[in-house]
Amino acid sequence: MSIHGDRKAFYHLLVSTLLVSVTNFTVWFAITFYTYLETRSVFATGVVSGIFLVFTALTGIWFGSLVDHHGKKTMMQVSTVTSLVLYAAALAVYRAAPDGTFKDPASPWLWGMILLLMVGVIAGNIRGIALPTLVTVLVPEDRRDKANGLVGTTSGVSFLVTSAISGILVALGGMLWVLVMALVVLALAVAHLALVPVRETVAAEAAAVVAPAPAAVAAVTDPATPAKRRVDLRGTVRVVSEVPGLTALIVFSAFNNLLGGVFMALMDAYGLSLVSVQSWGLLWAAISTAFIVGGLLVARTGLGRNPVGLLLAINLVLWTVTLLFPLRSSIVLLTIGMFVYMALVPYAEASEQTILQKVVPYERQGRVFGFAQSVEQSASPLTAFLISPIAQYVFIPFMTDGFGARAIGDWFGRGADRGLALVFVLTGIIGIIATALALRSGPYRRLRHRYAGE
Repeated sequence: MSIHGDRKAFYHLLVSTLLVSVTNFTVWFAITFYTYLETRSVFATGVVSGIFLVFTALTGIWFGSLVDHHGKKTMMQVSTVTSLVLYAAALAVYRAAPDGTFKDPASPWLWGMILLLMVGVIAGNIRGIALPTLVTVLVPEDRRDKANGLVGTTSGVSFLVTSAISGILVALGGMLWVLVMALVVLALAVAHLALVPVRETVAAEAAAVVAPAPAAVAAVTDPATPAKRRVDLRGTVRVVSEVPGLTALIVFSAFNNLLGGVFMALMDAYGLSLVSVQSWGLLWAAISTAFIVGGLLVARTGLGRNPVGLLLAINLVLWTVTLLFPLRSSIVLLTIGMFVYMALVPYAEASEQTILQKVVPYERQGRVFGFAQSVEQSASPLTAFLISPIAQYVFIPFMTDGFGARAIGDWFGRGADRGLALVFVLTGIIGIIATALALRSGPYRRLRHRYAGE
């Protein structure tokens, strides 16, 4: 990989983040599996996922403020130590709980352990905000897109590995071996990161020389003023609004996530209508390798001179794929479509990170990354909660024995799976229209010019 700059520190941080991410995601997958296997309550599992998504959205801005007001490496260590302490407390609760108590979905012991693990996993999100800001100072501007591709690869590896590890560990010994593994790995991560030298001050000054802040933004980002405030939401919003087109970019990403909630809510149901649960699990594990492939391709090829335009072009392809794969009830079409979709997502994520690293002043990047995370991640759960009942009570009857089945059923197909397919088709159409409008918009042109330094 042609990553220049402080490569040694960057690769160490990348490996450290990979280990911690695998650990945290394993814990999260495991507690979700364990809660369902013990209680057999879909409601309890849904509540766990809902609370997790809400907490993730609410903490992004605060975590971004912490990253900006303290050393980035320091906050990565604080994040890991916090998770370590909370996992140790959860292990104590797990061992102290009376036999059989976790089978009750209302058990205080169960929810006490869930909350401890949930907060421990969410604390790991600080690393996800700190790492791209460190890319800004450790990697030269013309190589950041490739570095961001490697960051995306770690996410793909984490997802692929944890989906297998968590199930195996829960099957072997409930939550015991999950938590033992987590404590050992996080302790090693703390020791490893302590040995990695990161010269943030010198690098930050170099980054400021490469991409100085506009006068209006510099006034907001004066380091003498904001350090007193832990959550500087007003100043962060002002910085975002001062960069031409940046607000539109974040709103556009949030809108994409809003539509993406359809995948969160309906993809498993659609896939399981075509194949068995065993086949679906194996197939999805294979499809998720596309995320790794995409990240490696970004690391090798980069994003070109116009990542703003590339981001929107990628979205056009993603929504076209969403429109095409459900047109026939075919597991082959679904597999091809999802592989292409997953392979292109790293390009979209790396594009957004590269844009923010270029146009946002370094001393505000943590808060802007956290703000973007909060805004964007709050969108998909909203759609996920809303679209399930709409699909169940509107689209499925519509395509089973309703007007849709009579009007287009001869070529589109009839039944519950075609009702779900129709939701995906309409989502793709809306996404294509929104992306085409964004490409022709003034904010897109202004952000492209700002990125190019014009």
